[in-house]
Amino acid sequence: MLSAKPAIVSVKLHTGLAPLTASPFSRYTLAVSLLKSASTVSLWTLASRITGLVRELLIASAFGASALTDAFNVAFRIPNLFRRFFAEGAFSQAFVPVLAASKAQHGELVTQKAIDHVATLLAWSLLLLSIAGVAMAPFLVWAMASGLQQQPESYAAAVHMTRWMFPYIAFMSLVALSAGILNTWKRFAVPAATPVLLNVAMIGAAWVLAPWFKAQGIQAVYALPVGVMVGGLLQLSLQIPALSKLGLLPRIGLTWRTIQQAWRDPATRQIASLMLPALLGVGVAQISLLINTQIASHLAPGSVSWLTYADRLMEFPTAILGVALGAVLMPQLAAARANGDQAAYAAMLDWGLRLVVLLALPCAAALLVFSQPLVSVLYHYGAFTDQDVKQTTLALTGYGVGLLGLVAIKVLAPGYYASQDIKTPVKIAIVVLCFTQAMNFVLVPYLAHAGLALSIGLGALLNAAWLFVGLIRKGRYKPLPGWGVFGAKVLAASLLLAAFLYFASLQFDWLAGRQQVLIRLGAMAMVLVTSAVLYFGCLRLTGLHLRAFVRR
Repeated sequence: MLSAKPAIVSVKLHTGLAPLTASPFSRYTLAVSLLKSASTVSLWTLASRITGLVRELLIASAFGASALTDAFNVAFRIPNLFRRFFAEGAFSQAFVPVLAASKAQHGELVTQKAIDHVATLLAWSLLLLSIAGVAMAPFLVWAMASGLQQQPESYAAAVHMTRWMFPYIAFMSLVALSAGILNTWKRFAVPAATPVLLNVAMIGAAWVLAPWFKAQGIQAVYALPVGVMVGGLLQLSLQIPALSKLGLLPRIGLTWRTIQQAWRDPATRQIASLMLPALLGVGVAQISLLINTQIASHLAPGSVSWLTYADRLMEFPTAILGVALGAVLMPQLAAARANGDQAAYAAMLDWGLRLVVLLALPCAAALLVFSQPLVSVLYHYGAFTDQDVKQTTLALTGYGVGLLGLVAIKVLAPGYYASQDIKTPVKIAIVVLCFTQAMNFVLVPYLAHAGLALSIGLGALLNAAWLFVGLIRKGRYKPLPGWGVFGAKVLAASLLLAAFLYFASLQFDWLAGRQQVLIRLGAMAMVLVTSAVLYFGCLRLTGLHLRAFVRR
């Protein structure tokens, strides 16, 4: 139960910020601070990304970057593309704000019924979609990467693997439903831990099943789709105990009458109405991905894989920072809006954006000057050649240009979704799509696949800047005092970090270190530890203390 008069806690930020009163803030965090919740999600996301890198390392070492790995990556992107429509994309953008508002305004009993109705409609929609996707696999592969037809074996493999993996979307969409429920009830750990299971399943497939397939005369790469499907089943299974403990396990209707009742629920209709513009927004992003994959499939063999490996590395900072903050902020921003507490809403956005700048800017600096050592240490084994390292490095550098924007979007966009304003981000996304493809037209002829990555990075910066300005113009957010001093301190520390990393990149032959794995790993560990001490030590010397971000 909440106290009618919550204690007021003044938090003085040692960064030039004005003291803030946290009493409205505490109403929406309940007993859990934003920083604690974000840290929980970040730690589990870090575990997910570490196991994901182990997964990619095994795949890169076992299969390298070839026509068959391109086929797998294309096939895996297809259910992931649809997943972004029905899972963490349009569905989550519409579902979480409505769920949080229903819980705040109508109580848990009404919200439970809404959950049952949403789950019923979602489950039946996914069944029909999965059947259609398996049947239309050849068309989907052609639409995603027609360039694979230049190598018939690769195209046939992509079609076969798409049929195996397309039902993965059903698992992940139901996981997204569960994550929305658990995050709204401030149970962040299970949704954040869930992706680890996919990585574990795929590691097992690459490590154990692939050699067995090869011994049986089957292409070893076909073990990976098996790992994907096992991982999806494990991820969904993990949600059931957590939902049951809260008494929120959805009851899916199996009759036509229950489907009709679900559709008549005002909450499901509201979610459906919000999903329409959200689908357009997600569709714009996926059209961009589709175009980029098409372009990459017509470039040198391995281009799709180089971009994929670089993207996996990019997911470290974007997920640990952006996704974690977005998952924590979305339901709390929605609750603040539903209760008309503009002060809490603006304070949470400001806190999130400062944390983005504090942590994403040094990561961007590292990717710009230290990409080749990172790629070498993580991927340069087995079938992954020196040329693969160089080409993946170019792609990673292009992504790094836009890292700050990619992470900031994860905080800024929920500022719109929490107000059930999905149309504005969609309009921005459409313009950014046009800008990104125009940049592809200019950059790809000169930079090949790296031009695709750079275009995405530049587009992300434009998207984030537009979202930021839009929130200010709509009066939903006003930057709190101290941003100038804060930004100068972070920039100075980031420049010092970049100089050190550039120096470190020249002091060791990271490519030749392939023959001395332990020495190369040790050198990387020393560089990373020194980088952390240097960056945060510099911040402390300038008077910026991390405890400034703690909300009590």
